[in-house]
Amino acid sequence: MTDTVEPGSEAYESYHEAGEILAQVLDEAEERVEVGTRLLDVAEFAEERIEELGGRPAFPVNISIDNEASHASPHGDDETTFGEEMICLDIGVHVDGYIADAARTVDLSGTPELKEAAEEALDAGLDVVEAGAHTGEIGAEVADVVTAYGYQPIVNLSGHGLERWDAHTDPSVPNRGTDRGTTLEAGDVLAIEPFATTGSGKVTEGAKTEIYSLVDDRSVRNRGARQVLDTVREEYQELPFAKRWLDASRADMAVQRLETQGVLRSYPVLQESDGELVAQAEHTIIVTEDGYEITTTR
Repeated sequence: MTDTVEPGSEAYESYHEAGEILAQVLDEAEERVEVGTRLLDVAEFAEERIEELGGRPAFPVNISIDNEASHASPHGDDETTFGEEMICLDIGVHVDGYIADAARTVDLSGTPELKEAAEEALDAGLDVVEAGAHTGEIGAEVADVVTAYGYQPIVNLSGHGLERWDAHTDPSVPNRGTDRGTTLEAGDVLAIEPFATTGSGKVTEGAKTEIYSLVDDRSVRNRGARQVLDTVREEYQELPFAKRWLDASRADMAVQRLETQGVLRSYPVLQESDGELVAQAEHTIIVTEDGYEITTTR
């Protein structure tokens, strides 16, 4: 279950600090998204800027293109550049483990209404948030807006709770109406993230994987794998990391070995099942008795 935080507490202040850093970095990263710029340059800029401002990346910068919805991050020698595409930036920041998570769509594809649908769906979902609200109500509002635009919400992706050192906890915050779910309480920390698509509204796993996390911290025999595990344990704990963050020689082989042994979990890129465009909007909030506070604003 999500952390419950009290105003004025260390956790409360750290959640807000992480969110303020994220809001600034997201603004600055968005300005760098233009045709011909390398994805890797934007990702590395954002990750380095987070640290300059006093935070740490809570997960690798996600840069999803066109039909990609999540878990897309450039590899270490990636020369891919932005084209006339639908681009989603999803960035996470933590301060001492307290996490902010936000996303924004940059439309270079000429499909501005899809971006607007995701943004308006986020606003509509937030409008019903307060202590006592049901997560299914949020999903219903999201779906109503997206379908009114003539698009579909992605129903097998959802918002989520946030805990210290854990960016994806209960409760799930759906992108469609449902009777199943959770009643929110004051102090809950949530990421609300509608996805809108020109497709049928589901994602499947693609072939590419650049993001991993530690799921079973135990001893391993192979020296290279041990070196990578030591780095992951010390630097990232159980938060997701990118292969390109590892300096160890033969990192690819070590990561593959650790995944095979069940020490690491992989996060394949999630793609819209029909190959259609995806737009995303996301904020992190703290629920209050009569509403919410957005942490991921400047």
